[in-house]
Amino acid sequence: MALHPARRPAELALPATDAAATAEPSVAGAHATLTDADAAMARSVLSATPSLRLRLGDATVDLIDSHAVLPDGTVVLAVDAMTQTGGLLVATRGRPGAVRLDVTQLVPVAVRSRVRARVRMLGTVRRLDPAVLDSCDGDSIMSLLDLPPVALWALEPVEVGLDRDSGETTVSISAYRSARPDPFAADEAEHLRHLTQQHGDVLGQLATLLVPALTTMSARVVPVAVDADGIVLRAETTDRHTDVRLPFARRITKSADLAEGLRTLLAAVQQGTSVGSATESTAQP
Repeated sequence: MALHPARRPAELALPATDAAATAEPSVAGAHATLTDADAAMARSVLSATPSLRLRLGDATVDLIDSHAVLPDGTVVLAVDAMTQTGGLLVATRGRPGAVRLDVTQLVPVAVRSRVRARVRMLGTVRRLDPAVLDSCDGDSIMSLLDLPPVALWALEPVEVGLDRDSGETTVSISAYRSARPDPFAADEAEHLRHLTQQHGDVLGQLATLLVPALTTMSARVVPVAVDADGIVLRAETTDRHTDVRLPFARRITKSADLAEGLRTLLAAVQQGTSVGSATESTAQP
């Protein structure tokens, strides 16, 4: 018997011999636009979400704080092998695409229309091989240590789909595996909450970068997203909203540099200059 990374019992993985586990079929009905941005988005959603829905045939179960994503995109599930769900995983072990994961990403602030993206993954499940730890970084190992002390299962992706307002997309497995989550994905909610609660003056200044008609008609302007490349402000009226993306002058890769990115936007406010082309998307509640 092998050990859970925290020195607790787990079971040894079977050899990964199925060629289908590395195949790249398209998700049925999806529009295939294989971009790095889509792959990074899918990785960000899976890495940041605290919960996901596991589908095994006709059975579904919601897992909370029971998964981690390895550097190569493999999803590790912590499920007791002695439970009904564990039994189903045993039964489907090694069957290509027999396991499905569904994740819905929500805007991490209290607004209308909170669904930002949906990710679905079909994969092949096996017991986690402890040898994979040799290729993991420190953060990945810590995420495994934080999982419940039960058997760990490795889900190798066969199909990955991403659904957003802009449409449904198929993400190639090679692009998914090579992508990395956005550096702010895990802490986005904390950054937005801090900005809203502690820096209302900054938000007020950033709002002046929006089209004047938006702020004139809006009941409020609230930040709904922040990532390495910019911040998204939402202008809400009584019956609709408009999201406007304000791009940073350069890509920000560390939380410590976020203030610098915001300062460049505030400098544009003070100088009355353009910060770039803002993308607007208007939607009903």
